[in-house]
Amino acid sequence: MSKKNLKIAVIGCSGMAKRHMAGVVAKEGAELYAICDPATDGRVERRRDEFNPTVVCSDYRDLVNDPNVDAAVIVTPDDLHLEMSAAFMRAGKDVLCEKPMALTMEECEEMMRVEKETGKKLMIGQVCRCTPAFVLAKQLIDEGRIGELFFVESEYAHDYGIARGYNDWRVNPRREGFIGGGCHAVDLLRWIAGDPTEVHAYTNHKCLTDWPVNDATIAIYQFPNNVMGKVFVSIGCKRGYTMRSCFYGTKGTIVCDNTSPTLQLFENLGGKAADGKKPDYTEAKEIPVEVNNHNIVAEIDAFVDALNGLKPMPVSSMEGASTVAVCRATVEAAKAGKTLPITYPKA
Repeated sequence: MSKKNLKIAVIGCSGMAKRHMAGVVAKEGAELYAICDPATDGRVERRRDEFNPTVVCSDYRDLVNDPNVDAAVIVTPDDLHLEMSAAFMRAGKDVLCEKPMALTMEECEEMMRVEKETGKKLMIGQVCRCTPAFVLAKQLIDEGRIGELFFVESEYAHDYGIARGYNDWRVNPRREGFIGGGCHAVDLLRWIAGDPTEVHAYTNHKCLTDWPVNDATIAIYQFPNNVMGKVFVSIGCKRGYTMRSCFYGTKGTIVCDNTSPTLQLFENLGGKAADGKKPDYTEAKEIPVEVNNHNIVAEIDAFVDALNGLKPMPVSSMEGASTVAVCRATVEAAKAGKTLPITYPKA
C-alpha cells in the first residue's frame, strides 16, 4: 500500500490509546480518521474533542465495514486482540495490535494464520523497542562496548492495585500478570540477547490477594551463547513503575531504566594490567537519554513507514508470538515446579 494519507482507526480511547492517536496525528502521511470505544465514562467524548476525528463510534464493527479505513490500531484489553485484529485483516485492513499479541499461543497462531491468508500486515506494539534508553543499550551492546554478554536481566514492577483498568479488565483469570505486563521485559531481553531455550520460574501471591492470578514471578532463562537471564515481574509491588534492566558483558556493564534520564555505562576507566594496574570499572559514565517509557510516536512512525513500503515491519507477528511463547512457558514452568523447554511458533 502506498498512499499520501493512510486513514487510520484507533480502537480504544484509554490513556494509552490517546498516545496512539497523538502518534497518528504527528505522522506525515497518516490521518486519524476514526476512534472507537464502548466506554461510557466520558473518555470517548474527551478524545473526540482533543483530536477531532472524522468518525466516532462505539462498535468497532462499524469501522471494519468502513471502506475508508486503511489500517486499525488495536488498543483494547488483551482478550479482544484476536477477534478485532482478525476482523480488520479479513476486511482488507492492516493492523497494529498492542502487546501482548494475545493471551495464548493458540490465539497468536490464529492471528498469524489470518495474516498469511489475507496478505495484510500485522505489527505488535512491543514499545520497549522504541524506548530511548533501551535503544541506546542495544546499540552499545551491538557495537561491542561491553564485550560479550554473559548475563541479562529486566524487571516489570507496576502496582496494578491502583491500575485495575476500565471495568476491572486487568482483573481477569485468563490474564496472567507475567504475560499481560511482563511481556515488556521478556521482549526486551529477546530483542537484545536472542530467544531463550528453557525457563525455570517461581511465583507467589501476597500483594493482590483478591485477584485471581499470582502477582509476582521470577524467571531464570538460558539464552543463546550460554548467556544467563532473569526477569522479575510484580503487578502488586508498592513502588513507582519501573523497568530497570542490566546487561553484563565481559568488558563492561549497562544499567538503564525506561524512567531514568540517564543510562549508566561501566567501562574500564584506564587501568591496564600490563602496567601493573588493575582495570577500573568502579565508576559509571552517565549518558543522558530521553525519558519516554511509552514512545508510541516512534511506534506509529515505524508502522506507517512499513505500510508505505519504506521500511520493514519492526515487530512482526512472529516476534510478538515468540514473546508470548516465552511468557506462557514461564507461567507453565512455575505451575509445574520444574525447568521447561520453550517452544516457538513456526512461520
